[in-house]
Amino acid sequence: MAVRTSSAQWKGTLKEGAGTMKLGSGAYEGPFTYASRFESGQGTNPEELIGAAQAGCFSMFLAALLTGAGFTPTRIATTARVHLGEGPAITLIELNTQAEVPNLTDVDLQKHAEAAKKNCPVSKALAGPEIKLQARLVK
Repeated sequence: MAVRTSSAQWKGTLKEGAGTMKLGSGAYEGPFTYASRFESGQGTNPEELIGAAQAGCFSMFLAALLTGAGFTPTRIATTARVHLGEGPAITLIELNTQAEVPNLTDVDLQKHAEAAKKNCPVSKALAGPEIKLQARLVK
């Protein structure tokens, strides 16, 4: 199986310093600071990248489960809200998914979405925080 690499560099103190995060593929490189992580400053933060990873992994895994069950997904769009609480610690991840899948019932969507939430590789890696899911079938 594949091994993926990302990197980060931080220079300076916690509040006055700054860093960059970079994906090994070169698809993204961006700055992060204390303000971008704990306030509302410019740049990204680790939690935002975890959210993107969770949303992407979940969507792809859900597509695989639906395909395996005989459905052909047209579109699966997922947003992940990652909550950073005291500690600091990631305390909650909320997934909001819209699935456009012909002939799929809401019962089937909920069953497969729960399985994807539990079993996608990123969910397994992040098993510490609670991950909440809201899945909605769209036509």
